[in-house]
Amino acid sequence: MRTLDFAPLYRATVGFDRIADMMDRVMETEVSAPTYPPYNIEKTAEDAYRISVAVAGFAEAELSVEVKDGALIVSARKADEDKERKFLHRGIATRAFDRRFQLADHVRVSGASHVDGMLNIDLVREVPEALKPRRIEIAGGKTAIEAETVEV
Repeated sequence: MRTLDFAPLYRATVGFDRIADMMDRVMETEVSAPTYPPYNIEKTAEDAYRISVAVAGFAEAELSVEVKDGALIVSARKADEDKERKFLHRGIATRAFDRRFQLADHVRVSGASHVDGMLNIDLVREVPEALKPRRIEIAGGKTAIEAETVEV
């Protein structure tokens, strides 16, 4: 696979760093995407989403959720385990992880909860009023200049 260098794009543009960063992430040659821990992304309302991450075996204090540079970063570090425990079979993975989710514009984290081994992160898309579509009234029979002249 080819590797593209976007350095000239960084030098020739101002304010488009985020687009170039996104293209860099897409073009990364990472073959195997991380699969641990498993997660779901669901749409709960028109402008609301929920990311559910399976974090069985982790306590609430061992989990971290933060937003940095337009990305949601979920991480977990297991506290020192009891060395006296001897497992015959260990099927519940409690290895440390960092899971990164890129957030779209105007999406913010509204809350997080840890229930029954699931970390639920609620997201809300809040489009600013300036970007929402607005209806322009059409004046009938007069042009805008004529309407101003008559009113004055």
